Amino acid sequence: DWIKSYNNDRTHQGKMCGGRTPMETLLDGKSIGAEKNLA
Repeated sequence: DWIKSYNNDRTHQGKMCGGRTPMETLLDGKSIGAEKNLA
């Protein structure tokens, strides 16, 4: 399934991903958002 490989294995370049995979970027963003909502 190419979409799983695209989102989980292949690193992306760009302002938001910065060499991470899209899934890593998503999960990091969710944890940062949760921290800000608790403060």
